[in-house]
Amino acid sequence: MFNADLTLAVRASELYYNGDMTQDDIGAELGISRWKVGRLLTAARDAGIVRITIVHPRARQNELEQKLRERYGLAEAVVVPAARGDGYDEVQERVAAAAATYLSLLKPNPRILGLSWGRTLDRIAEALPQGWADGTQVVQINGGVSLTSRSENASQTAMTMARKSGGSITLLPTPAILERAETRALIQDDRTIAGVLDLAGSANVFLFSAGPADDTSVLLESGYISPTDLNRLISRGAVGDVVGRFIDAAGKIVDPALDARTLGVEHEQLRKAAISIAVIAGASKQGIAAAVAASGLCTVLVTDEQTALALLPGGDQ
Repeated sequence: MFNADLTLAVRASELYYNGDMTQDDIGAELGISRWKVGRLLTAARDAGIVRITIVHPRARQNELEQKLRERYGLAEAVVVPAARGDGYDEVQERVAAAAATYLSLLKPNPRILGLSWGRTLDRIAEALPQGWADGTQVVQINGGVSLTSRSENASQTAMTMARKSGGSITLLPTPAILERAETRALIQDDRTIAGVLDLAGSANVFLFSAGPADDTSVLLESGYISPTDLNRLISRGAVGDVVGRFIDAAGKIVDPALDARTLGVEHEQLRKAAISIAVIAGASKQGIAAAVAASGLCTVLVTDEQTALALLPGGDQ
């Protein structure tokens, strides 16, 4: 762009964007045609003289979602915008509601929904509207019999989702982690349990969350692992668990012996699924969220804005 045109482009831009003048009025002001004004405004944008930024939160979401899809090869990403003053519980509620909306809008509806358990899944079940699907069969994908008196009830979560869809439920009535690998093998070979696991493996949609490797771990609170176990897992690089299986930042199982005592679908089944939805939010879960996305454990990630930023290079700078 020549200096004369540059000067005109700057002046035309000032009059158009700051002065709210029409292109006809600018042409009359500068003594040029309105077509010349249009070309100058386009040239100003192309040269970086003018930068147009969309400030609506939805536009920010769209940008983050696109970047997450591109970086991690996701089919979909849903990012819930930050709200001033939101605490952990508020973030979880908002992300769970977004996940419920996403699930209810899936077309076709899930024929068989493979479901994990935990606080996030409880909230999604509560947020789902009545009639969110038409007769979905909900099946548990990992054992959920608690060893303590925790208020969250894995079977209730699955029952709520199935009831609201007018569908059916298939429970996996076993602990998530057994005392011995031999016991796990015997239970898994039982015809009834094997049938449930086969059905779980055939799910066309999986829905799960992930827990951090810290003292808020549901597996710790449920009595499946001890504080000593947790510290040992962390020392081996654990960033959290997915359906009861602890992984490192690369998505690899950190303790094969513990994994051999864990009952439920294998991670490779999640990686091979057509639709595998991970709902993970909160600052404490950013490490496990990154591991899940980077290791291909999900095709869809539902998360909050701050976690999305943490998953992108340089915080999306």
